[in-house]
Amino acid sequence: MKILELTNTDFAMRHFLAPLLREGRARGHEMVGACPDGPLLAPLRAEGFRIMPLPLKRSASPVAQLQGFAALVSLIRMEKPDLVHAHMPLSGFWGRWAAKAAGVPHIAYTCHGFLFNQPSPWPRRAASFAMEWTAGKITDLYLTVSAEEAADARRLLVSRRAIAIGNGRDPTIFHPDPAARARIRAALGVPEDRVVVVTISRLVRHKGHPELLAAMESIADAELWVVGERLASDHGEDLESYFRGSVLGPRLRRLGYREDTADILAAADVFALPSHFEGLPMSVIEAMLTGLPVVATDIRGPREQVVDGETGFLVPPRRMEPLTEALGKLVVDPALRARMGATALTRARERFDERKIIGRTLDLLEKTAA
Repeated sequence: MKILELTNTDFAMRHFLAPLLREGRARGHEMVGACPDGPLLAPLRAEGFRIMPLPLKRSASPVAQLQGFAALVSLIRMEKPDLVHAHMPLSGFWGRWAAKAAGVPHIAYTCHGFLFNQPSPWPRRAASFAMEWTAGKITDLYLTVSAEEAADARRLLVSRRAIAIGNGRDPTIFHPDPAARARIRAALGVPEDRVVVVTISRLVRHKGHPELLAAMESIADAELWVVGERLASDHGEDLESYFRGSVLGPRLRRLGYREDTADILAAADVFALPSHFEGLPMSVIEAMLTGLPVVATDIRGPREQVVDGETGFLVPPRRMEPLTEALGKLVVDPALRARMGATALTRARERFDERKIIGRTLDLLEKTAA
């Protein structure tokens, strides 16, 4: 079977869909990717995957969207896949309609978070709901990474057969690693006894960096590592003013985009992700598999991952005080960090093993095409 995997950025193709491409190829399928071109695709192409460049833009411009749609239809007609599997809101919407227009026999979609559940002006949420509802009618297999959003899809009749597939990471890559911990800390000049709070995400406002920076100001016994960068296609408020205005001084380390995030996590003590909106964040899974306690917000996605008081803490979004309190408890109590981290590791291995998630996804794709 020929499967076309479609997403909105080279980042998503590289970090979210690569395991699906590999396992699909291992099962004997022809796996082709399609997304906007970028440097992060080079390793996948070196593995022999064809990743087709597309002029898809994360833009509200009708002209840009129609140009992307036309390019999609042309590509799909040229490739003639047996199944198109689309991801992310805009690329998922246009990808499914392009597959329909091109006569693809089977259409699948994985929702990584509904935009109509995101805090935003009501016209944007209404438009997002209309897009999801209409495209849901032409979708043969409808998956979500979050159980709550699968329930939303069924309740709101976006898809009566929505399935929560989850997310996963490879436990052979993400795991406690004392050697990596020592190496990274030595490279950064961080003593073994210094508590490190780490966050890994794109540098966009809804990931909660301003709240995290403010919360860390009163936690004098720890430093903050910020891993990630802003993509060229990201929209919204720029965060540079928050970082420039931070009073953390040397207690703030901006590490940028890293290929060695597994080692970075192994070198840290606490993971934080105070997002306003999520699907089912991969970074939380990576941290849990590494044996870190997690402080996240009590929103869709993270509250399916973090058990409050057992594997970390859930705090209200956009509020600094509860975030400060939760981080402070973990920073001053190494026994609490160890206990919560061990429980998080066990939970992650049981629920968020990449092999199980990818295997089930491909089983469903194959069943749909059959």
